[in-house]
Amino acid sequence: MVRLNINGKTHEVDVDPNTPLLWAIREQVGLTGTKYGCGIAQCGACTVHVDGAPVRSCSFPVSAAVGKKITTIEGLAQGKELHKVQKAWLEHDVPQCGYCQSGMIMAAAALLKEKPKPTDADINAAITNICRCGTFQQVREAIHMAAKA
Repeated sequence: MVRLNINGKTHEVDVDPNTPLLWAIREQVGLTGTKYGCGIAQCGACTVHVDGAPVRSCSFPVSAAVGKKITTIEGLAQGKELHKVQKAWLEHDVPQCGYCQSGMIMAAAALLKEKPKPTDADINAAITNICRCGTFQQVREAIHMAAKA
């Protein structure tokens, strides 16, 4: 049994310590907003925050998350108040199919925490998530809007 702090709540999960954090979040805890994409930490659909840093949870072992604060897309908003990145995403119609969006939003939120006024170069360097719908221009616009909020 492993204890994980996810979105401010303690969850006991019965998994092998080498299990990817993604599967503990989705299958054991039941939070399905974090998506499985590629399974090799390339696409970013599985991005969550571990102690505030963006992590590709499909390749991050549960054992490395013990004792740390994990935030998923479900925990990004404060109560019913959406995070400023979530608001900007809606305002700029970023989601198309939506599959990659939770990971993209988590990556953008981490970027803004580190660099409150990112340049286009900062965004390009930090947002390496893959969006098959190609909404990268809307992503950039939404991040700039959230930075101004």
